[in-house]
Amino acid sequence: MASTLTPKPWIAGIHAYVPGKSGGDGDLPAIKLSANENPLGCSAQALAARGMADHPSRYPDGDSTALRAALAAKYAIPPDRIIMGAGSGELLYLAASGYAGPGDEVLFSQYAFSLYDIVARRCGAVPIEAPAREYGTDVDALLAAVTDKTRVVLVANPNNPTGTYLPKPEIARLHAGLPANVLLVLDLAYIEYVAPGCDDGSMELAASQHNVLATRTFSKAYGLAGERVGWGTGSAEVIEVLNRLRGAFNVSNEAQAMALAALNDDAFVEQSRDHNAEVRAAFMAQIDALGNHGLRAVHSEANFVMVICEGKLSGRAAYEGLAGAGYITRWLPGQGLAHGVRITIGTAADMAGVARVLRDLAEAAK
Repeated sequence: MASTLTPKPWIAGIHAYVPGKSGGDGDLPAIKLSANENPLGCSAQALAARGMADHPSRYPDGDSTALRAALAAKYAIPPDRIIMGAGSGELLYLAASGYAGPGDEVLFSQYAFSLYDIVARRCGAVPIEAPAREYGTDVDALLAAVTDKTRVVLVANPNNPTGTYLPKPEIARLHAGLPANVLLVLDLAYIEYVAPGCDDGSMELAASQHNVLATRTFSKAYGLAGERVGWGTGSAEVIEVLNRLRGAFNVSNEAQAMALAALNDDAFVEQSRDHNAEVRAAFMAQIDALGNHGLRAVHSEANFVMVICEGKLSGRAAYEGLAGAGYITRWLPGQGLAHGVRITIGTAADMAGVARVLRDLAEAAK
């Protein structure tokens, strides 16, 4: 008998999220610079907490009570205005599902995180892409794209995959220009890498406005990507809606224990930020020195750099050449970035090696 199962019509438009490659081809040893992971690993305190987690036979605390209390104390937020997710990606799905559906629009920028398109389509909404400016979010373009069907606006700051950053006045201007019935989601996955003193105001907006959700993660600067721990904060109204939708027991015992320990190790996060800033600056300078070969780095505030290929060396050739030399990076033609390669900041030696390979490839390109 032929199947009579029919998925919802909008499911056909979803292209499953494709993560960066984890290894090289065949037996070639590879340095993974494709997933924006922390090259320093994670806090020793977090590793020690792994063995202290509740037994796997026990369900985790479904409300992540201790972790939410620690976040509340650190950021001066009421615990009932904090929600935990299996990575901040889960919270992005919840936000779209809670406030958008068939016939609605979810708005984001060109060159934004590829998950945003999936987030919109998964709840039956229409993804709308506003033009970028210099590979970054253009507030004027976003506001111009708002219609009476817009229900959610997604902004990553710093932006993934380009590393660009909107300062506080621009974030405030964006929020002020949105209708009150539109939820502004500020995705702050890489915010710990931004220089101290460069607050973009997202957390303040989430604390004071009814229609703002700020999302954070332990995957990047905290080095817990494998544990899948994210969190978000917003108005009591927004958090209550998202809690109705989130998965039960969505953060494991081990993940809660490790995140709680990591949260208390400020020194590790500072070390990660300092390492990233130093190595990133040196790498961007090395790439910009290859300007005569058509290479340049988009200025980044994150733990990765988008290298643009505007000369004889194509983005694909750069990606494949780096892979051949053992460096696994990210080529994103599906996001309109076929002429570039996103490269995670690794060790100083890693990045010097990448720069050398790119120089050799550019010099050899015809």
